[in-house]
Amino acid sequence: MVKEIKKIASLPKPDRKKITFGERLKNYFKNFFLRVPLQEQVVFARHLAIMAKSGMPLLDSLVMLQKQTKSRSLAKILKKVSVDVSNGQFLSASLEQFSEVFGPLFINIIRVGEASGILSENLNYLAEELKKKKEMRSKVIGAMVYPMVILVATFGITGLLTVFIFPKILPVFTSLNVKLPVTTQILIKVSNLLTNYGGYVVLIFMASVFFFVMLLKIRAIKYVYHTIILHTPIVGKLIKAVNLTNMCRTLGLTLKSGVQVVEAINITADSLSSMVYQKEIRAIAVELTRGEAIAVHLMKYPSLFPPMVAQMVMVGETTGNLSETFLYLSEFYEGEVNDFTKNLSNVLEPLLMVVMGVIVGFVALSIITPIYQVTQTLQQ
Repeated sequence: MVKEIKKIASLPKPDRKKITFGERLKNYFKNFFLRVPLQEQVVFARHLAIMAKSGMPLLDSLVMLQKQTKSRSLAKILKKVSVDVSNGQFLSASLEQFSEVFGPLFINIIRVGEASGILSENLNYLAEELKKKKEMRSKVIGAMVYPMVILVATFGITGLLTVFIFPKILPVFTSLNVKLPVTTQILIKVSNLLTNYGGYVVLIFMASVFFFVMLLKIRAIKYVYHTIILHTPIVGKLIKAVNLTNMCRTLGLTLKSGVQVVEAINITADSLSSMVYQKEIRAIAVELTRGEAIAVHLMKYPSLFPPMVAQMVMVGETTGNLSETFLYLSEFYEGEVNDFTKNLSNVLEPLLMVVMGVIVGFVALSIITPIYQVTQTLQQ
């Protein structure tokens, strides 16, 4: 595999103009409202692969895809890319100005395909991997829908009881000379707060969410947040499995497509969602330039990379079959994600029942206990 990578690396590569920070910032705001769903990217890559394999000129293919696509964003992008290609620019170089839309993996796979003359094959690889990524994302989101619906319903019903129902029976409690329980006193204060200052509470909540999102823009804070998430029970296990799947799949695909190892690792780091994994993957690239093996670095962090990953990678490095090893590992961890998402509702159901029980029990005690005390007083 090393000989193949060196051979491909020696081929002439498309000219890549170095993009300055100012240009990146300008592209970010210019493309802020451009959104191309993964499904559209899959269709684009697959159709372009078919056209490239049939021998259709690239410019004609782009124009045809622009007319066929239902996505306005993709049509706008393809219109600009078609102009660039007609002016002699490489497809990957033109797509690089839309890196926020497609991501580094998409662009680099096309760039290597153009350089090595296997564009149609690389586009097929890319379409297949994007399809798998979309399916995994859908499974993760689908697994989180049930817990979120239960929590929203629980807090929503509790809020309605506190704001609209409880204030109507509150005068009965206050008119009686009975010492109210602590739970009822707390509920009265919460009810008064939401009734009198509900608008301010909503504004403060929204401002807090916005402030939290802005804080996550700071890399140091975002890194700490991702570290905490990785150590959170249940969710942390899912995040690790998803990142390991994406890491192995991206590395396997880029290496199989002819990308050099160090560049493949940097592309992989950019494609991961967790900054913790990004940091360690970039560290691997640095260690590789010093002559250290990938497996050696993975062994240093067993909490992020299970021993099986390091051992399999070591075998792959020894046999020169690293791309297939990573693709096998991606299939393995994708299976773990599938199993975990299927059982997630069963895992979270007891926890959700406890949360619901505590909230409902608190409200019930706050209302029923004073009524019971009043009836006991009247009977005496």
